[in-house]
Amino acid sequence: MKILLAVDGSPYTKKMLAYLVTHDLLTQGNECAVFTVQPALPSRARAAVGKEIVEKYYADEAEKVLAPVTKFLLRHGIDARSSWKVGHAGETISKFADSGKFDLLIMGSHGHGTLVNLVMGSVATAVLAHCKVPLLLVR
Repeated sequence: MKILLAVDGSPYTKKMLAYLVTHDLLTQGNECAVFTVQPALPSRARAAVGKEIVEKYYADEAEKVLAPVTKFLLRHGIDARSSWKVGHAGETISKFADSGKFDLLIMGSHGHGTLVNLVMGSVATAVLAHCKVPLLLVR
């Protein structure tokens, strides 16, 4: 089974990872991938600083999220590949999960988003609405 772990470095990401490593059924014999989305900078900011600086900024910010997650997973015997994209988190996660032919998407119910819903975060709501891959939300 191919499992996609959508992460943003929030406390709910940490809860999701703790849940994952305590459930052998999810980790044994399955292929895991870690994915994060960086919000796009405003076009004026991108134009002012230049493409090279913007790309380095996106890569650095993604690495700040992915490095501790990858390290944690490796400590628990899970060798997951990692990747990132720039865009709106909910839409980008949904498209990545669908195009990657993942069997399961796991993510925290809330994250670092600016809008917070009562039951679950706005990114989780968007993913739930648009993704065709089964979704496991960890609260």
